Amino acid sequence: MSTLLNQSAGLIAFVRVVEAGSFSEAARNTGTTPSAISKAIRRLEGELGAQLFRRSTRTLSLTPDGQAFFDRVAPPLRDIEDSADAIRPGGGAHGRLRVSMPSELGRLLMGPITTKFLAMYPQLDLDLALSDRQVDVIGEGYDLVFRVGTTVESELKMRTLAQLEMALVASPALLLQTGEPRSIQELRELPFVRYLLAGRTLPLTFTNGITITPRGRIGLDTGFGLRAAALNGMGVAHLMKCTVQADLDRGDLVQLMPRQRLPSLPLLTLHAFGKLTPARVKLLSGFVEQEIRRLVGA
Repeated sequence: MSTLLNQSAGLIAFVRVVEAGSFSEAARNTGTTPSAISKAIRRLEGELGAQLFRRSTRTLSLTPDGQAFFDRVAPPLRDIEDSADAIRPGGGAHGRLRVSMPSELGRLLMGPITTKFLAMYPQLDLDLALSDRQVDVIGEGYDLVFRVGTTVESELKMRTLAQLEMALVASPALLLQTGEPRSIQELRELPFVRYLLAGRTLPLTFTNGITITPRGRIGLDTGFGLRAAALNGMGVAHLMKCTVQADLDRGDLVQLMPRQRLPSLPLLTLHAFGKLTPARVKLLSGFVEQEIRRLVGA
């Protein structure tokens, strides 16, 4: 056991290669050379008496022993690095950050994230999943999740970044055919681009308590799809106003019945870290909060 503990460099190199997918990328991430990474892993394989990788000129994959070893050593190694990162004075963003974010927020924030945030933290790698579904933060291994709407996941650490105004929008071409609604009853008669949650059309409720069930030919489960279908005249869409503000300013979409208030929705961050939250999680959360508040004028 003592000999294996001396192979910490090999353990780190092994995990980095698996996460990066290549020796050269792992070397770049750790500030060393591919030959040093290769030597560290060969020493580790010699100590274990097992081959961890299948190597060829084109591909690099784990052997069954390598996969089993990775599954055991990667989580505690990440925990150690996260704890050190959280207490390091003036620590920046290091390592790999796995994030989930709603599709339309991702579209709005992709520019600032790629041109400003990642430029500020060159030692950070970001894996960003743009999805409107409610991912399993712990089960799917996400470091940080941005979510719009309420949640009951009490085991997670949660913070509200902003309240997002919602809007009903439609294309001018659709309104030329149907006329612009002046009441909720008239709104019921219009075709909608239906928002699907777990395969079912989500009802629409106003702040006065009136609820309608949207009807329309197309149902979609992402804000990206709803906006695209609304722009193409398929129906009325219920969307975060910040995600369609540019479309409204250009006249590509029209906001319907703005005096009929819709409940705003919170933009939340969720993660499973305790008090020792890694710097990379706090820094991206703060950056997104700043950008969203700028977009909504808060």
